[in-house]
Amino acid sequence: MKSYQLPSFSIPLYDEWDVIIVGGGPAGCTAAISAAREGAKTLLIECTQTLGGAGTSSLVPAWCPFSDKEKIIYRGLAEKIFQKSKEDLPHISPDAMDWVPIDPERLKRIYDEMVVASGASVLFQTFLSSVQKNGDGSVDSILVTNKQGLSAYKAKVYIDCSGDGDLAAWAGAEFQKGDEKDRGLQPATLCFILSNINQEAYSKMGSLHGSNPNSPIYAIIKSEKYPAVPDFHLCNNIIGPGTVGFNAGHVFNVDNTDPVSVSRAVIEGRKIAAAYRDALAEFVPDVFGNSFLVSTGATLGIRETRRIIGDYILTLDDYVKRRSFPDDICRNSYFIDVHMTIKDEADRNHEGYIKFEKTAIYYKSGESHGLPYRCLTPKGLKNVLVAGRCISSERIVQGSTRVMPVCLAMGEAAGMAASHAVKNHGNNVHQVDIKHLRTRLVEEGAYLPES
Repeated sequence: MKSYQLPSFSIPLYDEWDVIIVGGGPAGCTAAISAAREGAKTLLIECTQTLGGAGTSSLVPAWCPFSDKEKIIYRGLAEKIFQKSKEDLPHISPDAMDWVPIDPERLKRIYDEMVVASGASVLFQTFLSSVQKNGDGSVDSILVTNKQGLSAYKAKVYIDCSGDGDLAAWAGAEFQKGDEKDRGLQPATLCFILSNINQEAYSKMGSLHGSNPNSPIYAIIKSEKYPAVPDFHLCNNIIGPGTVGFNAGHVFNVDNTDPVSVSRAVIEGRKIAAAYRDALAEFVPDVFGNSFLVSTGATLGIRETRRIIGDYILTLDDYVKRRSFPDDICRNSYFIDVHMTIKDEADRNHEGYIKFEKTAIYYKSGESHGLPYRCLTPKGLKNVLVAGRCISSERIVQGSTRVMPVCLAMGEAAGMAASHAVKNHGNNVHQVDIKHLRTRLVEEGAYLPES
């Protein structure tokens, strides 16, 4: 085995890979499946012990809409994973397309099975630690850390699905981060699960969501008995018998690239989850009086950090005009969903929710926009692609492109493009034949109407 020599020790070098993906969230999983399916020898590196990211480790309890209110538009691997996630769940209609609950344990196994079946290899509990560049703008190798210490891995093409754009940023790619004025980031959420709820009473209960002016969340906040409950954010779904998953509450001033702020946030998030349980037990006792806080997310639900500057930056104007592009690799119809960056005490009532809603932009039935391949190709990096919430877009548009369905779709395209770059284009992701890429995506089931 080859090795790098450092002053006091050597680092083993694993250099047999065509494609290496860093980050095993939705985009990373479909990237790995797609690259391996196209014939590339593929390695997927994940820092936790679980594939799936937001829907598994972070316990986000529902899929964002898969449809444009008429039909599923996130197809190919995205639709396959989505449909498998609904199987054998009697409380979910087979025809359901939007806000479908997630059984996180089932979803973990789906990702495991599909990635392994594709022929890709998986390396868990392994952290990206450094990026080594060549002089021609390509990444030579990456250093990772796990229980074996430091190791170097070398591929022909790399796909950054870390969510935070770590690999691309560390390789020197330009990026933007947060609000242009104060660099504030959308808050995080530590999702959680309550079990032993009265499911019959839950089904008859009015909506807990902040959109309901009669939601008990407003009485909870007004009582001032549970100061850890931060705001009206209270999304919830039945994810199993007598079991409700919550995407609720905000943890502010969190930067996922800063481990100090993340460490503080997860401690705060666990307090928030316990406070929600106790508050709901008091204010909605027929449903939650005997409820039990089963679990909080193993990882924070992070909405934004870096956005890597690519060959094209998707703009608000593109979104508003429902624009299509010659190099579209998927469609997107999710609304502009940017959470407040600063905690505002005035936003702890229904008027605050209406204020939040006014920042959203929604599409009509059947409408969507295209997502160009150039948003996945970082400027100045020859053999690196990005997929997931860190792609090249204006900040407000990232509020739409950050969610799981579109990340699944763009990941499949990134994996396929990486394999094509290895086979036909000297590892240069900027030279991929877009016509061939789009043809292959459609052959695999992608929804790509004529651009």
